[in-house]
Amino acid sequence: MLGDLETRKDRLQVALETGFQHVGQIATIVAGAGLQITQELGDWATELFEMREAAHRAQEDRARSGAD
Repeated sequence: MLGDLETRKDRLQVALETGFQHVGQIATIVAGAGLQITQELGDWATELFEMREAAHRAQEDRARSGAD
């Protein structure tokens, strides 16, 4: 039979193992979310740059057509 000390040690070991497993899963979720957020922000910034360039080209076109 297992002694009380060994039983407590086994329970503590299992608790720590599962705790680290869950913390690892949470870290994976957070890292994945961080990646997705970074990608979305990058896509949004790209769209803003494209809109700015399109507005600039439209302004140049208006200036050229008005000068003709």
